[in-house]
Amino acid sequence: MLDKDYYEILGVSRDADTHTIKKSYRKLAMQYHPDKNPNDKVAEEKFKELGEAYAVLSNPQKRRQYDQFGRAGMRGGGGFSGSGGSGYSDPFDIFRDVFGGGFGDIFGMGGGSRSRSTVRRGSDLQIRLKLTLEEIAQGVTKKIKIKKYVKCDSCKGSGANPGTSTTTCPMCHGSGEVAYRQGFFTVSQTCQRCGGEGKIIDRPCTTCNGSGRAHGESMIPVEIPAGVAEGQYLTIRHAGNVGPRGGPTGDVIVLIEEKQHEYFERHGDDIIYNLNIGFPQLALGDEVEVPTLTGKATIHIAPGTQSGKILRMRGKGIPHLNAHGSGDQLIRVLVWTPTKLSAGEKELLKQLAKQSNMYPKKDDKSFFERMKEAIL
Repeated sequence: MLDKDYYEILGVSRDADTHTIKKSYRKLAMQYHPDKNPNDKVAEEKFKELGEAYAVLSNPQKRRQYDQFGRAGMRGGGGFSGSGGSGYSDPFDIFRDVFGGGFGDIFGMGGGSRSRSTVRRGSDLQIRLKLTLEEIAQGVTKKIKIKKYVKCDSCKGSGANPGTSTTTCPMCHGSGEVAYRQGFFTVSQTCQRCGGEGKIIDRPCTTCNGSGRAHGESMIPVEIPAGVAEGQYLTIRHAGNVGPRGGPTGDVIVLIEEKQHEYFERHGDDIIYNLNIGFPQLALGDEVEVPTLTGKATIHIAPGTQSGKILRMRGKGIPHLNAHGSGDQLIRVLVWTPTKLSAGEKELLKQLAKQSNMYPKKDDKSFFERMKEAIL
């Protein structure tokens, strides 16, 4: 499933300037911040989407890339997974940058800080998907089976043995951090007792050894938009490995590869086909059938066509990614020379060879004379 448009997420037009984008993000981020919407998963997900969209649209280079290719053309989709996207490891990093750091008072928290307990996210998975030019030209939905970590059935992902529960870490009291003084400063670091999770499992699940996950597999649909190219990425959100002990699920990164085609070479959104035909067809003209990405078509060879001439079939190439129109199919006309001739065929060719019209016209002027005329 492909993700929503970044401009739509931020509620701005595609020609919005940087100030408008930042203003809209500030307003929506305040509205959906988790501290203002405790235990609201929908608001939490919306807040992450806002941070992801702002991270791309506030960066001129990433915005240009997104405007040209959409998410399909962006490595890792611009997300927070560390797969080549926004450059932020956490949507709260962006929020702090925009609001200047101390945002605790914004929500009436009196200078207190939000819990720093760590919930580890599941890792991303990367798969390679080979497509034919026909599939790329039309767009296609593929179903892919992947092996990944899933929630443990015994403990439902908690990591605790069935019938037991987790307890608050006695060292950090559930915050996931411990603080100590160093001179005039107070330094915080991840709690070593609970690993930053803020809770302790006294009796780990015997099935998953307390990890909260097990080996499994799933079938995921991948919608490929028309016009993708080799080396581009698609990101399938929340389809990767589940995080340890109830942590959020990672993503699946789909790397596009192209299968070599029997007839066509791809050059951008154009495709090239080499048409080998006989000398009589070039000299006299002919109607010739050629393959296309959607079937067959007939083209006209004009009398006297020279070998190497390029004929163009407009709109018969690859569709432009996230844009209207398509590339062209270019047909390179090449003369085919027979390798075996009968005695009769040789005699006919010898008779033709005596005709001066069978040869290129000679230019009587020397190369230097032609150069002199061109310069003067």
